[in-house]
Order: sequence, then structure tokens, then C-alpha cells
Amino acid sequence: MPAHITLLSPFKPLDEVDERVLRDLRQCFARFAPIRFALGSILRFPTEVLYLAPEPDEPFRQLTLAIWDRFPETPPYGGKWPDIVPHLSVAWLLDERQLDRVTDDFIEAARGKLPIQAIAFEVAWMGNSSGRWLVHATFALGQKPSGRGLVKSHLSPFRYPRAFSC
Repeated sequence: MPAHITLLSPFKPLDEVDERVLRDLRQCFARFAPIRFALGSILRFPTEVLYLAPEPDEPFRQLTLAIWDRFPETPPYGGKWPDIVPHLSVAWLLDERQLDRVTDDFIEAARGKLPIQAIAFEVAWMGNSSGRWLVHATFALGQKPSGRGLVKSHLSPFRYPRAFSC
């Protein structure tokens, strides 16, 4: 699965997404310009996840809020976490000691390679109801640039059946 920054997960089941929902999402994302950002800070959530934090992170937070505002029945992460923390997951491990080792190895491997400069120019709606992640639709942020950006939108196969990501 390519690198991604999750915007909102879970989302509606596939059979509840019709042309009206897709049109609403296209209109929603068209209001936002592509996002220039850097991935430079290596951080961890209190448990399980090592991640890179996008800087600035507020544009990603605003995209999440825009989706949630249009579809209030789909809170980010099912409402499990009170704060929206944009992130690019590097590792997700239940074993704390193993995550400690992966974190140390990643910090060493990333030395001199960060920050990574990137542009998010599109949002992908993905799902894995078949057990395999598929892109159901993509939505341009503002006007799509003539060249390809450095980051294409995708979602990780970790936990959620339907989601949006940059």
C-alpha cells in the first residue's frame, strides 16, 4: 500500500454511496487547493503507531472536518479519538517493545533523508470489503496541476473498511 495520510475513516458502506454522494464529495474537495507539505517529524501515538507528521497539518484537518461536516454520521475513526491528528503511518504494532525497536531503526534509517517535501493534489476513497484495498473514486483538490504530485492518495490496510486519504 503506498504512503498516505488518512482523512476520514470509516466512511459509508459502498452500497450507500450513490451519484449524489460522489457529487457532494467532488464539490467539497474542489474548494481546497492542493496541499504542499513536508514530512519531517517522527512521532508516536501513546500506543501502537509510529508516524510521520505532515507540516503544516491544518489543511488535512480541515479536509477531515469538511467531510465530517457533510456526513455527520461518519466521525473520524468512528469517534474513538477526540482529536484529529493528521499522520502518515510508518508502523502499527501491538507489541510495545517491537514498536520501540522499529522506531529506533526508523530514526536511524531516516537520518539525513527527512524532511520529505510533497504535494497532495487528490483524495482517494478506498475500501477493502473484498479483503483487498481498491480505489472506488478519486477527487481533485482544486485544480489538478499539470504534473504529478509527489504523493498520491491512498489508504492503509490496517483497520478500516472504507476511508478517505491523501
